Order: sequence, then structure tokens, then C-alpha cells
Amino acid sequence: MTFTRRRTLRLLGGSAVVLPALGLGLPALKAAVVGKEIDTVGKVTFANRVQAPPLAPSRIDGEGRRVFELGIREGRKEFIAGRRSPTWGVNGDYLGPTLRAKRGETVLFNVANDVNEATSLHWHGMHLPPTMDGGPHQMIEQGATWSPTWTIDQPAASLWYHPHPHGKTAQHLYRGVAGMFLIDDDDAAGSLPHQYGVDDIPVIVQDRRFVDGRLDLNEQMAGTTGFLGDELLVNGVHGPYLEVFTERIRLRLLNGSNARVYNFHFADDRRFQQIASDGGLLPAPHTTDRVQLSPGERAEIVVEVRAGERLVLRSDSPATGSGFVQRDGGSDRFDVLQLRAASTLATSPRVPARLAHVPRIAAASATRTRSFELAEHRINGRQMRMDRIDAVVRKDTAEIWEVHSGDGTLHSFHVHDVQFQVLSVNGQQPHPGLSGWKDTVLLPPGTAMRLIMRFTDHSDPKTPYMFHCHMLYHEDQGMMGQFVVLGPGQRMGRPPQLPTPEEHAHHN
Repeated sequence: MTFTRRRTLRLLGGSAVVLPALGLGLPALKAAVVGKEIDTVGKVTFANRVQAPPLAPSRIDGEGRRVFELGIREGRKEFIAGRRSPTWGVNGDYLGPTLRAKRGETVLFNVANDVNEATSLHWHGMHLPPTMDGGPHQMIEQGATWSPTWTIDQPAASLWYHPHPHGKTAQHLYRGVAGMFLIDDDDAAGSLPHQYGVDDIPVIVQDRRFVDGRLDLNEQMAGTTGFLGDELLVNGVHGPYLEVFTERIRLRLLNGSNARVYNFHFADDRRFQQIASDGGLLPAPHTTDRVQLSPGERAEIVVEVRAGERLVLRSDSPATGSGFVQRDGGSDRFDVLQLRAASTLATSPRVPARLAHVPRIAAASATRTRSFELAEHRINGRQMRMDRIDAVVRKDTAEIWEVHSGDGTLHSFHVHDVQFQVLSVNGQQPHPGLSGWKDTVLLPPGTAMRLIMRFTDHSDPKTPYMFHCHMLYHEDQGMMGQFVVLGPGQRMGRPPQLPTPEEHAHHN
């Protein structure tokens, strides 16, 4: 049998990053790649109170737009008592405020870049024109202000925002630039917990590494998927506990990590109800005791608590599909967050049996099927180029995108602008947690998914959207592509700007 590069990767469960080590022999290779397993279960001192991030203030201008003022800035934060770490944040030292707007509102963001290099701010999960997307074509230079505006037209959902500079997304997100973006919709189920900061709490989970109590700003690859930290932050808080005052609490979970996959559950394995995925409410609640999220994915859950109890949210055994020499965090275990229920709790209504109408996109309505293989820091054998369009789609059409991991490595797949539906996973019906709108999915080795999406409202022959792996090291190494949406009578315009010589050298 001939062992090609691709065959070797599939057998080892590794990726292109392990190949230089193949000459070491198996014991040395395993030691170099696997690394130390992490287990913090029962070892976390929950000493710091965590709260919902503050809601960003806004105003209504003379044109009726809801206006937000955001500043990306440098800061210093004390994650561990007595140790201050250099950080980045939005309107603060680390992370940013929760943005909130209603469906049908026109929003305007004045985003000022006050850090010492160019960056961007991407509205992950948002349906909007490509010029407002905040991807690598909408860079904000040092000292400049970017002012995107659009009208929100999608269901109630827990979205988020983060930087998206080509080749530096992992670094800029790791420093702390991220936050939630909540969309409200009058059609959403009104009996769900909805008092922000009381029974409705964003939970932004990030793994980080600390050296002498200070945040280690070196987010270099620690496994085949990218950076893997050994300690967790929730909403920027180390050793977090959350005070609970109601019988039921809604947790808006966001995996804000660079590469780590979480399999969230409670220490007593109690069941809870998943009510939403990336793009909004599910058709009906999904009762379960586990919810798995890859970087960028969101899930909303409602959990019932008892007066006076202390309940720990944990993560272990994510289904990463790691090979025997691969280090992707699949064997790590974490205590994430402690819930501390008050001695008396306010009553909460039960979660309704029906949550939202999620119209299905019929597979027969698709005008085209495309295939995307993620392998060796490439999609379909190509590394990202800013001056190349990889796909042209037509406005007001539906397409099926078949995506799979082709190199034995853990990947994910995120599409800008659209929320899609999962038709199948390895030819099988997806589980109920995937029955709603999605914009990011996990692709363990050997996994193939069929996704269907409809491209509506926005078209631009000159400005592309992105699709990419949301394992940020992979994205930064070039596992990303671009597509444009063309309306009736439109033809491709001039290509986007050419890459800089540094970009060209880095990606070729």
C-alpha cells in the first residue's frame, strides 16, 4: 500500500502541522502532539461573581436609526487577584458590552479603532450587506472609525461580534475583542425567561493560559486545531459563580474560544431544555443533558434549579473524533461555572411546547449543489486569497453545500450572511438540536454534512462574503474562501483589493 500524505493524515488523525514530526518515530511523535491532558473537575475555586455583560447604550438619531458608539481599545484586567494583564476590549478592558436591537430596526455603529494596529469587527450570524459585514475587506486602520449601517431582518437570536482581520483573527480575539449581539423579535415566545441580567444571562466561555497569574498573550498552536488553554473564563471572569434568583434560568451559551470544543452538561447530569441554536429559537424545545458547541456556535438552554443548591456546569468528552496522535482537547475535562441558587426563588413559567415557526427550505428548491473539502489548511485545495472569488451565487436562490473534513483533522464550517439548515449528517437525519437555523457546524474527522441556504435581499458584484473553518488557527492559515451574491442583470465587478506582499508571502 502506498502511504500518501493524505492517507497518512487520515490514519493518524493528524493534520498538516504534524507532518514535520513524522521522522521522529511514533513515541516521539505522540509526545510532541498529544501533550498533557487537562482536568479541572473538582479543582476550581468558584470565588468570583459573574454577571451578564452590560447592555451597550444607544440613541435614536434624526433618521430613526439606533446608534451605538464602540471603541476597540487596549486595557489591563485583573483576572487573578493582584495580577493585571494587558488586554484588548470594546468599550472596556476585556470583551465588550451586549448589543441589543429589534427586528425591523436600522442600526448604525461607530466603531473606533484605538489599538496600535488595523483590525475589524464582524457581526457573526448577521444577515446584512457585504460592505457592512466586518470581514477582512472592511479593515479599520489605527485611529480610524468605521460606521456600518443596515436594517435588521431576521428572527430573535443570540449572535456575537469579534475581529476578522485576514491572518490575525485568532490573535485579536484571544486578546479580548468579542461580545454578544441579541436580536429581539415580537414573534418570539414571550413566556421564556427574558429579564436580561436576572433570568436571561449570556455565558461567554473562553479557554486561556496564565503565566504567573497574568494572561499569556502567546496564543500559539497547542494542538492540531490551534490554541488550547488550560483554564476557563466566563464573561471574562476566572473562577466564576452566578447567583440565581428564579426557578428557571436561561443561559445563552457562546463558545468564544479559538479552537476548543465544549460538551456542556451539569455535574448531576440533570436534564435541561435547549431552546435555540445559532440563528434563533428551535421549532420546539429539545430536552437533553448535553449540548456540544464548537468555536463560534451558540445554544440557548433553560435549566430548572432548586432553592439553596449549588450546581456546576461542566464540559467533558466532546465528540472531536481525535486520532491516536492528535491533540484536539477531546480528552480534557473542565468545571466551567457554578450556579448558586438563592434560598427562595421567584416562580418561572414552564417552557412552552412550541417555540417558533422555522420554515423548512425544501431540498428540491436548490438550484445548485456545491462540495467543500476542508483539508490541510485549504478548502478544495485552495488557500484563501483576497483577490480571488471562489463561488458566485444568485440572489433569491437556494443552494445545497456539502461540506466534509478531508484530512483526519477536526474542522468546523461557518458561512457569512446566511443562516442555513442541516439536511443530513453522514447521510442521517440531524439530531433535534440541529433542527433550527445555523451558521456554524462542527466537522469531526469523517463527518459530512449537507447544508441548505437561501441567498436573499443583498447582492454586490464587488464585495464578497466569507466561508471558512472557525478553528481560528486554520482560518488564519488560509482555510477560507470568498463568494459574491449577484442580483438580476449583475455581473462580476472588479476583483477585491490585491493582497499585500506580506499576505502573499504568508499564504503561498
